[in-house]
Amino acid sequence: MSLNEAAQKPHDRLAAALAEDMDAVNQMIRARMASEHAPRIPQVTAHLIEAGGKRLRPMLTLAAARLCGYGGPYHVHLAATVEFIHTATLLHDDVVDESERRRGRPTANLLWDNKSSVLVGDYLFARAFQLMVEPGNLRVLDILANASATIAEGEVLQLTAAQDLATTEEIYLKVVRGKTAALFSAATESGAEIAGASKDAVQALFTYGDALGIAFQIVDDLLDYGGSAAAIGKNTGDDFRERKLTLPVIKAVAKADAEERAFWVRVIEKGQQGDGDLDHAMALMGKHGAMESARAEALAWAAKAQAALTVLPDHPLRGMLSDLAAYVVARIN
Repeated sequence: MSLNEAAQKPHDRLAAALAEDMDAVNQMIRARMASEHAPRIPQVTAHLIEAGGKRLRPMLTLAAARLCGYGGPYHVHLAATVEFIHTATLLHDDVVDESERRRGRPTANLLWDNKSSVLVGDYLFARAFQLMVEPGNLRVLDILANASATIAEGEVLQLTAAQDLATTEEIYLKVVRGKTAALFSAATESGAEIAGASKDAVQALFTYGDALGIAFQIVDDLLDYGGSAAAIGKNTGDDFRERKLTLPVIKAVAKADAEERAFWVRVIEKGQQGDGDLDHAMALMGKHGAMESARAEALAWAAKAQAALTVLPDHPLRGMLSDLAAYVVARIN
């Protein structure tokens, strides 16, 4: 890919537009992840934070604040807060899921151990709360604290719903709103709030973040059954092997006949998987149009995200955020 092609990606254009702010965020992250007494904390944190992630969530906070005319320093604190919350959840997720790869690299729990991942995740959550207090804005604190609770709630709901064939699309959406969309919407809403934006603008940016996060997760779930390992940062079919009931599977199960349902019970509920089962699962999803139906839902959520932006002032960042919503779902074309 040429440099010119890379520059056309919306998240790259956003990164370029926010480069000075992102430098400040990265400096703050490095300073706040330090530990005088426990060197393993920066080792584990740096392994994940320096792994080349797109920093999408902190960029959303910065973009929302700038779009709403903010000129102060505290959007940097909030962006760092969002990245710390995100990193903490990734450390915990990899322990829960027993994952071995994250962003194309071995996970922290594989390189160190589960105890280190859990405790360093706890440390980053604590750091996040220290950071979110510093702006002295109670409403922003409320937004980010609520998001932290919602994320944890979504992860626990997923534990009970993930391998239960009775899980509906409605429950799936609650899980996604918790584990993914809550931090997207908190990122954009807190950015607008710190800028002192109008109630309509704050609501618009919350709606944008919520819809973007849902579209983002549906696409990730689709890519697990058709993306490259490089594109998704993990191995294709990991969700199937981990027996996760994601949207394409839920849609296929809903249309399954008795024989197909018996297959899903065996591989998802009982976890009895063998050679060829992943291919058969994908064939069933293809037979019932589950992938296309899930893709249509992702497109609808992306369109909702774009529509929410129309009440905001005309600004180059608004165009970039709209393009970002389109790009998130373009990954599954």
